Amino acid sequence: MAAVFLLLAFAAPAAARYTANWTSLDARPLPSWYDEAKVGIFVHWGVFSVPGFGSEWFWWHWQGQQPPDPKCVSYMSKNYPPGFSYPDFAPEFHAQFFNPEEWADIFKASGAKYVVLTSKHHEGFTNWGSPYSWNWNSVDNGPKRDLVEDLGDAVRNRSLHYGLYNSLYEWFNPLYLEDKKNGFKTQQFVMQKLLPELYNIVVRYRPEVIWSDGDWEAPDTYWNSTQFLAWLYNDSPVKETVVTNDRWGQGTACKHGGFYNCEDKYTPGQLPKHKWEKCTSVDTLSWGYRRNMKLKELMDLPAIIDDLVSTVALGGNYLLNVGPTADGTIPSVFEERLRGLGAWLETNGEAIYATKPWRVQMENGTVPVWYTSKGATVYAIITAKPPTTILKLLIPQTSATTKVTLLGHPSPLPWAPVYPNVGLSVLLPELPFTPGQAWTLKLDNVQ
Repeated sequence: MAAVFLLLAFAAPAAARYTANWTSLDARPLPSWYDEAKVGIFVHWGVFSVPGFGSEWFWWHWQGQQPPDPKCVSYMSKNYPPGFSYPDFAPEFHAQFFNPEEWADIFKASGAKYVVLTSKHHEGFTNWGSPYSWNWNSVDNGPKRDLVEDLGDAVRNRSLHYGLYNSLYEWFNPLYLEDKKNGFKTQQFVMQKLLPELYNIVVRYRPEVIWSDGDWEAPDTYWNSTQFLAWLYNDSPVKETVVTNDRWGQGTACKHGGFYNCEDKYTPGQLPKHKWEKCTSVDTLSWGYRRNMKLKELMDLPAIIDDLVSTVALGGNYLLNVGPTADGTIPSVFEERLRGLGAWLETNGEAIYATKPWRVQMENGTVPVWYTSKGATVYAIITAKPPTTILKLLIPQTSATTKVTLLGHPSPLPWAPVYPNVGLSVLLPELPFTPGQAWTLKLDNVQ
């Protein structure tokens, strides 16, 4: 029997281990689920949802930056008593209408394949009962419940991947401010607060995305980023499936990590060489909920779909943010956008999910056309209604077996070559109404 065990031990190759340096960590292949998923929902929720004014940076704009934002100062003086502090908002973070099952239903209906929740934003309030954030967490204060766990259970019950956003820095944490004063030569905050919480959320909630932020004031050596990522990839309970972004210290964005965010609302002009993600928000002025948001400040559905399509055509994932209210509801206008996106994906998702960038990503003729591909099939996504029933695509190379169909339409469409073996003139049917104002042609047997 001992000999059998010995043979098995020698037969099973040891998994490659990553070392705590960027050369090793950057060589880790990105788990395939992430690129196939394409669409995610971002959720910014915290104590900042209570004032619901300006943005999720309210505390900093009110009491951090110098001089303070006069709009925030005026808002507080007009609506709250003298001496009211930001932590006084936490008991008002009731989340009394928070129904994670309803949220997860909306996210599923959006067509998203993953959801990323703020576990802790720059204010330092944790949306779970962190043992390292006494009375500044959602179990001891405010909602009196574990928001990270409750949403995670509901999301996973609908076969969606679950990820967590985490801010490395905290604006007003005394330990962080002490390290900052010491030129980041000390690491009290990292050792006593940041890393214990990161290990805590990974072991407790097993997130498949760690979406890091708040890294820019200090180098990655201060945050111990490479040591944490080596543990995450080698020994954590999510080592096989977890993906991470690129915000792990000054200068790491667009250079190191798993997928690249580069910057908020990043829009590359051409096909990047590395997997990337565009994060953007339905509310164009804020990630967190704003009580005074106006319709004209929100992305409409055609804008969202156009943004999604161009992102995926250029090899990116699309992470679309909504900011829930402090009472735990997703504003109806956000829900309407998400359900509209899902309705479009119901018909056109074949051209989005698990696709790869084609050899040409975009063609600008009478209307914009974005290309994606899957195996031998190419998809031409039209993001504006063509002015006539004849649509010319000049890039694809055709053959006698080329077939053209409109997703959602039962019959193949008539077409003729524009030039010998290059280009198609497609006779379009009456295009069905879609709130997203985008349609997809499926091109089989083209090059």
